[in-house]
Amino acid sequence: MKTTNHFWDARFESPDRGRIQLAWIQRVVDRPRHEVVQSDGRILRWGAVPEFGGRYIRVVLLADGETVHTAFIDGRFRP
Repeated sequence: MKTTNHFWDARFESPDRGRIQLAWIQRVVDRPRHEVVQSDGRILRWGAVPEFGGRYIRVVLLADGETVHTAFIDGRFRP
């Protein structure tokens, strides 16, 4: 999985983000429940993680569609 430096910085700065396993992020990248492409080309993908109580995480990809910029628990997402 390709990542930005920001991804790793955010994981170390936020305990919540550090709890998100890399396998869960990859699963959302590969099989999102919902996707939105922003005007700047970044791709937002959401997916539920059963191992995390069914909570949703949002993964933000760069415009290349494969580099993870950030990932976090998204308590506001409603399927």
